[in-house]
Amino acid sequence: MHTVDTIMAKIAKLRVHIAPVGYEIDRIVLPAKQERADKVWLLVHENKNNDKAVPFVTKITKQLDKLRIEVVQESHDRVDLFKIIRAVKNILEKEKGNEIYVNLASGSKIQAIGTMMACMMFNESDNVHPFYVEAANYPGFDSKEPLSTGIKEIVNVPPYSIKTPDQKLIDALKIIKDNSGKITKKEMAKLAEEQNIITINAKENNHSMARFASLDKNIIQPLEEWGFIVVEKIGRNRWIQITEEGSNAAEFLI
Repeated sequence: MHTVDTIMAKIAKLRVHIAPVGYEIDRIVLPAKQERADKVWLLVHENKNNDKAVPFVTKITKQLDKLRIEVVQESHDRVDLFKIIRAVKNILEKEKGNEIYVNLASGSKIQAIGTMMACMMFNESDNVHPFYVEAANYPGFDSKEPLSTGIKEIVNVPPYSIKTPDQKLIDALKIIKDNSGKITKKEMAKLAEEQNIITINAKENNHSMARFASLDKNIIQPLEEWGFIVVEKIGRNRWIQITEEGSNAAEFLI
């Protein structure tokens, strides 16, 4: 039985496309037209002075405007995998509740990898649908002309899941990152409790030991298993330090 609320929720859902902009036009515009998109997010390079794709952004926007499809831009560094993932994550968060279709064919190879990884990591509501567009013609490369014209087929790509850390671990990673990537275990325990990342159920005289035990079990050990931190004893203190892998993850998880 459908209630008024469920019917209205279905009506309210938008069909949103996400497409990195490279040297393609039809591979972005035609799927949006064919699939009746309400909105298209264009992933554009943050440095417009060093981006040969700017004219393509203009042409794509004009064509989508004629189709009465809303166009929004999200800037990112198109050669940085982690920033590509973060840009897509930002859009997914903004469009939560809508049906989102991610174009894997319109940008560079690294953008295709980054957008697919984002689909696999941040699809908790099963509303993210990656797809690949097979072009009809490849006339050859010319920096002023599209790499391809027309489309032959739109292929849906199964978004198999990639596990991501629990939110409390992401929050803990942020604390470490915000402290220049290195913090004492004592200070970490204090901040983790203040931000409700760990919960202490102990009498006041056992509070300090209970807080350290909770931090070890619920935060430090899982972050070490992820390879995001290392713990080192220096003098009388134990220091928690973010690893390179942890820093990379922080680029798109936080």
